[in-house]
Amino acid sequence: MKAYVFPGQGSQFPGMGKELYESNPVAKKMMQRADEVLGFSLTDVMFNGSEEDLKQTRVTQPAIFLHSVVLAACLGDRFQPQMVAGHSLGEFSSLVANKTLEFEDALRLVYSRALAMQKACEHTPSTMAAILGLEDQIVERICSETPGVVVAANYNCPGQLVISGELSAIDEACAALTAAGAKRALKLAVGGAFHSPLMEPARVELESAIASTHFSKPICPVYQNVTAKAVSDPEEIKKNLILQLTAPVRWTQSMHSMLEDGCTEVIEVGPGKVLQGLFKKVSRDLPVSSAEV
Repeated sequence: MKAYVFPGQGSQFPGMGKELYESNPVAKKMMQRADEVLGFSLTDVMFNGSEEDLKQTRVTQPAIFLHSVVLAACLGDRFQPQMVAGHSLGEFSSLVANKTLEFEDALRLVYSRALAMQKACEHTPSTMAAILGLEDQIVERICSETPGVVVAANYNCPGQLVISGELSAIDEACAALTAAGAKRALKLAVGGAFHSPLMEPARVELESAIASTHFSKPICPVYQNVTAKAVSDPEEIKKNLILQLTAPVRWTQSMHSMLEDGCTEVIEVGPGKVLQGLFKKVSRDLPVSSAEV
């Protein structure tokens, strides 16, 4: 079974999507429509912006989403997903891919999510850190013992877990995790504590936007970050999408679930090759590739 997977924040790069825009009429039409829907030229930032411009959450999230769903649309009849998943923001791309969400509705939700998350980040000084070389249970235990808000946020692959929380709590946890034997405890250049309780104000805002958006029955299951299980019920998909902002991204568990359910090939749709690398960590023999028009 073919699994199509969609990347999240961090996969952006200057010039992203420009080649597609210039060479494919489907891409050009969708990207021009995105600029109209958003009310500003996202494509101008994607094509001509600097790395710093693209790092702003309000730009990064819709840019990666747009690049991913446009690429999927350009595949035409070759795009036949049997299972889909997306890492954090990428879950919205996956829900367009399996026809749960219409492109324009999903774009509006992604932009609302990005603005709400940026606002929440500005409210409390916070960050994230990648912890390498420790078992998940050890990271979870040390986070629970650290004063302040710090939680396991992204289970990326075995031996790679990202923690999220208040600045002081992250510093203290990183020191304790290094002392416990972590190979690295590296603070990330992100705007704030994504997938932590500090995103609660953003979750409330997104819940309102999702409640007023139509979700259809998908053509194939989505493996959602919150449960790491196949989901096909639109109401359950909605609920998990709201919870995702304050809950951890269970990507390691999602990859195992997809493999257990018969995944035989993984195709990453969007900028970068991050997810292919993570799949290789759980199954060395699994065929992985990037979607190409």
